[in-house]
Amino acid sequence: MFSKRLLVIFCLIIFVLVNIIFLSISAKHRHGNTIVDRIVMAGIAPFQEGVTQVIRFCEHVWNHYFYLVNVRQECDHLEDLLAKANLEKSKYVESERTCERLQKLLETKSAIPHRLISAEVVGLDPSEWFKTIIINRGTHDSVAKGMPVIATEGIVGQIVTASYRYSKVMLIIDRSSAVDALVQRTRTRGIVEGETDEMCRFKYVLRKADISTGDTVVSSGLDGLFPKGLRVGSVKEISKGQPGIFQVVSVQPYVDFARLEEVLVIVE
Repeated sequence: MFSKRLLVIFCLIIFVLVNIIFLSISAKHRHGNTIVDRIVMAGIAPFQEGVTQVIRFCEHVWNHYFYLVNVRQECDHLEDLLAKANLEKSKYVESERTCERLQKLLETKSAIPHRLISAEVVGLDPSEWFKTIIINRGTHDSVAKGMPVIATEGIVGQIVTASYRYSKVMLIIDRSSAVDALVQRTRTRGIVEGETDEMCRFKYVLRKADISTGDTVVSSGLDGLFPKGLRVGSVKEISKGQPGIFQVVSVQPYVDFARLEEVLVIVE
């Protein structure tokens, strides 16, 4: 390997020296057309052509390298701009939707003749048996145990624990929850109790009672907890197949608890 490298270097040196000699001779006979000039030109022209092609090739590669580098930098810059634009768009859309939700909360507050405090949902209980959320209002904000909690769509639940800054809300889909309610269309009364599958059961509805799928169920106000007329949910399914004096009625709450972000606490 070492001898081959020496041989290559030696040949290159000889090649360069020969071309230098040709160049010197050509310089002395710059404007001549002698045999020596033709021999020199015949010997040096291929070398010059080769060198020129190598130089042009190197220039081509070099220029394209920098072109690709510039293209890559420009692409990176455009990707950064696109990412920033998408972030700004996301912030704008989020702000717009937040404003829409807050506007609906304000409309709800103005429609209910009670003192209301707005709160944000900051946590939830993911267990299968207990359905609760945490809000960022507590005794410091006049929130106390037993107070009803609502959203723009309807009833959310009630306060079961209140600390200084935070409170726990039991949702109406919790098994321990109960709301005295009635069918808005026919005034049929019953008790809405929670189940474990994002649904409620409308209990103690007589078999002869007039109730249909799609009926709206609202609070009756007779339980001393929820004011009268608050929306609870819609009748989803009715079954009279089981023996007894009551129908089996399933109610779908109007509130989508999985997407709940803001609520209102009725403090008075």
